[in-house]
Amino acid sequence: MSTTHKLLSISPNELIEFLKTIGITRFYFIYDKKDKRVIPSHKELKPIADFLNLDKRDFNFHEGLFFRISKKYDTLLGAFIHRTNRGQAAGGVRYWDYESMEDYLRDGLRLSKGMTHKNALAGLWWGGGKGVMAHNPEIDKNDPEIRSGIYREYGELITSLRGCYVTAEDVGTNVDDMSNIFSRTRFTTCIPPSLGGSGNPSIPTARGVVAGMKAALKFSAGAALKGKTIAIQGMGNVGSPLIKFLFEEKVKKIIACDIFPEVVERAKHEFAGENLEAYIAERIDASIFGADCDILSPCATGAVINPQTIPLIKAKIICGAANNQLEDSERDGKELHKRGIIYIPDFLTNRMGIVNCANEQYGYVNDDPFIERHLLLDWKHSVYQTALHVLNESKKTNQPSAKVAVRLADKISKENHPVFGHRGQQIIDSLVADKWHEQI
Repeated sequence: MSTTHKLLSISPNELIEFLKTIGITRFYFIYDKKDKRVIPSHKELKPIADFLNLDKRDFNFHEGLFFRISKKYDTLLGAFIHRTNRGQAAGGVRYWDYESMEDYLRDGLRLSKGMTHKNALAGLWWGGGKGVMAHNPEIDKNDPEIRSGIYREYGELITSLRGCYVTAEDVGTNVDDMSNIFSRTRFTTCIPPSLGGSGNPSIPTARGVVAGMKAALKFSAGAALKGKTIAIQGMGNVGSPLIKFLFEEKVKKIIACDIFPEVVERAKHEFAGENLEAYIAERIDASIFGADCDILSPCATGAVINPQTIPLIKAKIICGAANNQLEDSERDGKELHKRGIIYIPDFLTNRMGIVNCANEQYGYVNDDPFIERHLLLDWKHSVYQTALHVLNESKKTNQPSAKVAVRLADKISKENHPVFGHRGQQIIDSLVADKWHEQI
């Protein structure tokens, strides 16, 4: 087995054990624009840099990837910074289980790139980044003391990066976790309202998904949500309020699933009396993709639209909140287009979470027009209008909607901040110059 394959195939905790034997607690990978290659902080990690240099699917000239092993609980903490032309990299921190380092790295790469596209299409003066924490299966992540310790250490990591990345809430992370991060850094959003933050962004995210669905229906047949059947994968933070909003729109039926029994039971209780068919699904259960429905809405994890699930899909529209729904944007986007399935790119329709917390530092007003305009039907840059623009351009050019949206987002994301320029890159350069990886 090659060294490269070995470092990618082992679990995050096995990597931690390896790094501890050679005295590494902090490490990074940065993209050298002059030499056009990824540079590792330590020669022992060159195999991972080689993997990034050769990868054409998920690595996209990410400016910097920074990692720290927690001082307690052997947890790998990471910050993936994709592009910071428009401002500080911004995106939530995910706390998840990963079987291998390749799974961990690919998730962070895809999520951070998706945040670049999301923030750009939303017109925010932020770049794209994502935090990823790999759950150590040997610890109880639900233990309050352990959990608070891990998130406080994540806050320390964020502080050490000097503001090139601003974190927020994401899958596996809650508002209490954000409070613990906030106790160690000021570079965060989505903290509780009691501490001056915007709180849980899930409800506005669900509203954005509804707007995306309306745009897809308008494009396809000028129809409304009323009377439609919707299939939803994932009934958690976003899926649950989405169900509520869809029933308010008078949909005919909702078919939904989740891997957590307590989530399914809570939804059944909350929506008793509504036409909700909810069931518990195993992680490998793909039955929801074959549901007889008008719209399929992935609201769980990414890479669920792939060669195995696409042939099952009966829906004519896919519009959901999950990040990175397409396993391979080029391949799977093309296949959906070929089959005539309307796909609303996830980074377009799930923007409302980041929109909700984007301008926390400017204070709050009721029914904030800077937030609400994203949900309007007539504002040029709203979710609805942007989705219609992408779909019409897709039809005009006969190109997949995912490709059209990425091209548009890439163009916007490369505009430098009007005041600070490409400051995020300057911060990364300073971290490297000051030997960030050698600091404890």
